Amino acid sequence: MRILFISGREPTYIRNRLILKALKSQAEVVEITSHSPNFMVRNLSVLVKFLLNRSSYDLLFVGFYGHPLMLWLRPLTRKPIVFDAYLSTYDTLCFDRKWFSPQSLPGKLAFSLDKHVCHLADRVLLDTKAHLAYFVETFGLPPQKFSVLYVGADESIFYPLPTPKEGRFSVFYHSSFGPVHGIEHIIRAAESLRDLEIRFLIVGDGPLRPKILSMAERRGLSNVDFLGWVPLSQLPTLIAQASICLGGHFSDSAKARRVIATKTYQFLAMAKPTIVGDNVANRELFTHRREVYMCPPADGEALAQAILELKEDEALRREIAREGYLLFKRRCGMEAIARELQKIMEATL
Repeated sequence: MRILFISGREPTYIRNRLILKALKSQAEVVEITSHSPNFMVRNLSVLVKFLLNRSSYDLLFVGFYGHPLMLWLRPLTRKPIVFDAYLSTYDTLCFDRKWFSPQSLPGKLAFSLDKHVCHLADRVLLDTKAHLAYFVETFGLPPQKFSVLYVGADESIFYPLPTPKEGRFSVFYHSSFGPVHGIEHIIRAAESLRDLEIRFLIVGDGPLRPKILSMAERRGLSNVDFLGWVPLSQLPTLIAQASICLGGHFSDSAKARRVIATKTYQFLAMAKPTIVGDNVANRELFTHRREVYMCPPADGEALAQAILELKEDEALRREIAREGYLLFKRRCGMEAIARELQKIMEATL
């Protein structure tokens, strides 16, 4: 099988990176991508490369973010198209980031874009069953058009590492500081635990970082350390040093309930005991107190109690870490993702 892969986001973007790696393990892949930081330049570049491409292929795989590209690609090829929608533009702009009202012109255009590009594809991929149900219900699309492909993690980067001998109990979280993550509830949990020997490390950068830093400063939290953006390759060292990790998502937004955080897969791949939000997406794969510890969303006090229980129960931490790792290898490792992709492509063809 020969696959032509094209994407609007960079090939190093985590979703694209993992899918490309899985595809290359199963088929011959011709890659048309761009590393430009500019959205318009990236999309124009890959479209020009596509038009100039003379390679023969059996299937076109449109990776993330391919929504605008789909409008051009479908009229230009008769080959089957697998489209990794991954997220809803409409949901992201109107409900997650709240940039536009759903009734506004941009909101209606985003709705139409999501619906139309899914209609153009032969097969649409989403990251959870909950997300699939949202697309079917919201855009009135047939469920048989969709397949679920869990995100997983790159096991060449994320794998179990020796944990340093514990000193102070440590809690690790990394984020792009978006509204869906609910980092404010981590800060509230840290405030509840400020008098105990528990240290929080929050890594990353993004739009809400100044607000979160200000929140921690106003509360005088000396038990929370912030570290800015770090390269993906450096995350495993920080994760390995943690006693427990926070997968999330911890907000109570509708989007948070439909997705499994990418960081959750990374933590499980490293066999770390992980706390996640108790939502329908996480329950697709995980069971409370078996592979993960679940806590109610948007509840800093509940999160604090979850951290405290895991701190005081080393046996439970070890059990969750072991079972979480085994489930990851079985359902979300690169071999599992590659097998699922192979089935999807064969069914599409």
